[in-house]
Amino acid sequence: MSAGEPCRFGVLTASDRASAGEYEDRSGPAIEAFLDEALTSPWEISRRLVKDEQKSIEQALIELSDEGCSLIITTGGTGPAPRDVTPEATEAVCERMLPGFGEQMRAISLKHVPTAVLSRQTAGIRGSTLILNLPGSPRSIREILDEIFAAVPYCIDLIGGPYITTDPTVVDAFRPSHARR
Repeated sequence: MSAGEPCRFGVLTASDRASAGEYEDRSGPAIEAFLDEALTSPWEISRRLVKDEQKSIEQALIELSDEGCSLIITTGGTGPAPRDVTPEATEAVCERMLPGFGEQMRAISLKHVPTAVLSRQTAGIRGSTLILNLPGSPRSIREILDEIFAAVPYCIDLIGGPYITTDPTVVDAFRPSHARR
């Protein structure tokens, strides 16, 4: 990626009802609003809205990754209900899983709701794309991203993505001193 070229981010909402037009997707826009507030390096977004079906989620993840997204953030489908299959789709398309993200996301949510133990959020790597699974609640999305996003830019560095910068008043991206520019 050449200097000044925007980094591509993918946002994938998995929801039967939102994809059918029964209600407005508020989770995808919540993720985009966070990125707009937090990022200081150039970026652009690709959005997808699909049904809670594993094959549809897998296909969207593959498309977004193949389009060059350095980070894909999913929302929805992380609970224990039979149609909650986003973690299975993520695991199916990733070469490596990053369980620390899921552990931390649940720990953050447990500060706010006891039902966070039901969440199956996860994260993984497909090529040079980091994929994060978030819950469907806009409030939970913000609580989680406020805390975990500090680790995301360095993770993207390590897997061959672009150097992403953030507004430290929103989220202070952590990098070891040897990795800072």
